[in-house]
Amino acid sequence: MVEHHHPEVSVVRQCRLLGISRSSPYYQSRKDLTKDLEMMRLIDEQHLKTPFYGSRKMCTFLRNLGYCINRKRVRRLMRQMGLEAIYPKPRTSQPGMGYKIYPYLLKELVIDRPNQIWATDLTYIPMERGFMYLIAIMDWYSRRVLAWRVSNTMDADFCVDALEEALNRYGAPEIFNSDQGSQFTSDAFTGVLKKHNVRISMDGKGCYRDNIFVERLWRSVKYECVYLKAFDNGAQLKQELKSYFQLYNSERPHQSLDDNTPDQMYFKQAA
Repeated sequence: MVEHHHPEVSVVRQCRLLGISRSSPYYQSRKDLTKDLEMMRLIDEQHLKTPFYGSRKMCTFLRNLGYCINRKRVRRLMRQMGLEAIYPKPRTSQPGMGYKIYPYLLKELVIDRPNQIWATDLTYIPMERGFMYLIAIMDWYSRRVLAWRVSNTMDADFCVDALEEALNRYGAPEIFNSDQGSQFTSDAFTGVLKKHNVRISMDGKGCYRDNIFVERLWRSVKYECVYLKAFDNGAQLKQELKSYFQLYNSERPHQSLDDNTPDQMYFKQAA
């Protein structure tokens, strides 16, 4: 009875209306879940290396590792992880009710100051006995992570929470860029941006390079934090991510920033 990609009612809201727990729609037997988590971890690592792999190539990749799996199962796992192959696609469908796609505003734009462009994205985070989703909001000029949240569902609520935290702490950017995911095209998310008079920009469908700085952030987060540890629960994950983002912002030099840290670039210019 729960529709995972309903355009107007989040999974959390549907569960509340049906009087069931949030975890119920995601139930799997322990044996199947363990095998799925194992393959999802491999898919996640391979996707960072070859973001152009779709379900067909990813299925071949897993079979070459010895897994007995069909393309339908790979497609289901990738959809659950929020992954899709990166390549230009024709626009064959319209967004659902309450969803609006905005034009991409960053083409040939000179980005030369903090709070000019903010960007966001979601990524899958594997854990020892499950997984969660991570959203981060980044200042494009300085690469500084302004806010982040984790959740066990892909609804828009935790994305809105991260956005509101960033706006409350740092003011509003001139332009906010995201992909065309349902979380970012929803009225709940875009409404907050409109309320603060922020211009909304969205990547072209399947254009990996449009949000390249956030994609690079995911690579750093996973190889420098997530893949090095097996998180037992959400509390441990949050604590480790908090420490990592503090390191990323204030201590880790970036070659693309002339070996400055994001904090140095953000606060030097913002001041």
